[in-house]
Amino acid sequence: MNREKTNSGADLKAAANTALQQAYSFAGETVRPDGHWCGELKSNATITAEYIFLLQALGLHKTLERDSDAFCRFLFSEQNEDGSWGIAPGHPGEISTSTEAYLALKLLGQTQENSLAMQKAQQWITTVGGGVERVRVFTRVYLATFGLLPWSAVPQLPAELIFMPPAAMINIYTLSSWARSTLIPMLVVHHHQPIFGLPNGASSSNNFLDELWLNPSKKNVPYHNHFLNMLLKLDLVGVAFTAIDKILGALGGFRSYNPLRRRALNQCMDWIITHEEPSGDWAGIFPPMHLGILAYILEGYQMDDLLVRRALEAIERFAWHDEQGKRIQACISPVWDTVLMAAALADTPAEAVKPPRLMDSRTMRRRALAWVKAHQLLDTRGDWRIYRRAVTPGGFCFEYDNTWYPDVDDTAAAVIAFLKDDRQTVTSDHVQDAVKWILGMQCHDGGWAAFDADNDKLFLNKIPFSDMDSLCDPPTPDIVGRVLEALGIFMLSATETGASPSLKPLLKRVRQACFRGIGFLSRTQENNGSWYGRWGVNYIYGTSNVLCGLAYHCYPDDANDDRGLEHKGVSISLSEMSMVKPGMQYLLSAQNVDGGWGETIDSYKTSQQHRDISAKLFPAPSTATQTAWALMALIPYLSTTHAAIESGIRYLVEHQTTISTKSATIVSISEKDLPAGGFSSSKESHGQQDSAPFLPTPPSYTSSQEDPLRPEALTWPGETYTGTGFPNHMMIGYSLYSHYFPMNALGAYLRARKQEEVGEKVDLSH
Repeated sequence: MNREKTNSGADLKAAANTALQQAYSFAGETVRPDGHWCGELKSNATITAEYIFLLQALGLHKTLERDSDAFCRFLFSEQNEDGSWGIAPGHPGEISTSTEAYLALKLLGQTQENSLAMQKAQQWITTVGGGVERVRVFTRVYLATFGLLPWSAVPQLPAELIFMPPAAMINIYTLSSWARSTLIPMLVVHHHQPIFGLPNGASSSNNFLDELWLNPSKKNVPYHNHFLNMLLKLDLVGVAFTAIDKILGALGGFRSYNPLRRRALNQCMDWIITHEEPSGDWAGIFPPMHLGILAYILEGYQMDDLLVRRALEAIERFAWHDEQGKRIQACISPVWDTVLMAAALADTPAEAVKPPRLMDSRTMRRRALAWVKAHQLLDTRGDWRIYRRAVTPGGFCFEYDNTWYPDVDDTAAAVIAFLKDDRQTVTSDHVQDAVKWILGMQCHDGGWAAFDADNDKLFLNKIPFSDMDSLCDPPTPDIVGRVLEALGIFMLSATETGASPSLKPLLKRVRQACFRGIGFLSRTQENNGSWYGRWGVNYIYGTSNVLCGLAYHCYPDDANDDRGLEHKGVSISLSEMSMVKPGMQYLLSAQNVDGGWGETIDSYKTSQQHRDISAKLFPAPSTATQTAWALMALIPYLSTTHAAIESGIRYLVEHQTTISTKSATIVSISEKDLPAGGFSSSKESHGQQDSAPFLPTPPSYTSSQEDPLRPEALTWPGETYTGTGFPNHMMIGYSLYSHYFPMNALGAYLRARKQEEVGEKVDLSH
């Protein structure tokens, strides 16, 4: 840690400048050869465990044997002291995560007889955890595929759902993109109800995991609330869905004597094949890739078929292998990491980057943004077009290969990065296409969601299959805040470059969209002044995004003007601008005594239930990421001499540290597992054209010690997970969050200091 104290304002400015130079050096050492960044996306033990399940189901035993030690090292490294596994490091044990990790380790040869850790795991699962009886639906599905739990203990999933037209109240496109891409191959798997072999053989009532059951003689445990409980809560929708599920179960799920089932399965397979990327990915996330491969095998495809081969290769490209062991990422984040790093570099004042032998910031940004631009999605494919067919494409996805699912958050972040780098790009096709796509994805209530528009039928979460409350993709304040920031910078850039006349029709649409977006934020602000953060933890993230966005739609010195506010044509009423100060006060009240900010993931347990959540309800140690978020939100409104700003910057300066930038190893399926002669190299298989999958180049790093003129490469600790996959169920640790967000905050601080020195910045704290 860099614990050198800074007392005076001048000392703090110099220290911030030095910290930014050291952070810049780290960014230069971690960039990939082609100019982009991609850090590890950490989740929990389940993704790696489920990959081990897949290898076992496919009989890829050589790969399991080859990577057994590496898998075990990782899984054991994630285990808590009490024997459990949680949804994030240091978080209390969770029964589904613990059960999946235990089963994976047992498949790798770990037993209670040879491992004290396995003994502790078994004890926790059967006592504190409540036994396998309490696992969620997804875990039930995976257990059922090995006969460890009867298929009758899994909700009904009739394949005929694929027939429902988009106009129907319930159809595959009313589900979120991640639920849709996972559910469709699961419909196929559920129809076949396979029983794959385990080390003790294949059986529909396999006892391989009986030591984790409280009562292994009664495995047909219910997966939904009791009817009476739902009636007492007046949960009529839940009652209706449960009744339908029970009727389908009594009829055997229509699996037999159903003339439509084969047609439904064929339509499911057509959808799966169409949505598989040439690289083998589906939706850029692991669950649909896992289930898609199982669907292929169950429908008669062979291991050497192109579709199967490239899907397996795609999953292996999700592998991260280092001294902690081998694990599978739930997703990979190259576009996201690159646009956010580029924006951080653009926020870095030129005087903070002086070393003569270090690539200058502008060159590094331009290489990165050229890489991003090449990944813009301009063709007409995409599930978003089902309900937004008239919208022109122009979005960006999160991953390397995900042409079906661009997302609004990534696209807004890309617009911010392009315009921060060069205001002149406001007239470029790639920025305007991105802006038009964002405008076209605005929801009816004025908000923006991640992947779809108006995907807000929350009653679908009452379906028995949904026990993670994540079947929908409704608009959320954190995304709306980032969109308002992007559109605000777009309007500002048009004014500064003199491009407003030529962009008049588009600017009119932008202003109208911003007005509706601000209205959405006024309706979703919590009673304590904060905003919910769906994709980052939690109220600090949501509030930060919103305040960063609103900063481009008002001027501080106009805040008390009772005529209302007018910024680039966006009229904002006083009642709406009254949102800002409570949001600031929330962040100020949440600051820790060490000057930083922190928020535990437990804050999600009360999200959307109580709208008067105290900032101190879930106190947590400060993190560099959350401290940076708070500073980024406050700096536009407060003087840099404000105590909260200075103590926050001081926290970042004093907590820089050295973290190894060693490359991770990319591994692959063992050739010994492949059919004789390896996978088929045929250029045609099931109508698909073969193409070499994109294999991300491992980073090439150089030591800062090689050049005495280069500052030491420093970053910030990032062990605490601050990203969100599914609130309360899957948290994400973005390894680069703790680097580029502190860079953003330090850069914003130094720029604000410079503005104050020439009298261009006003304090809104009074």
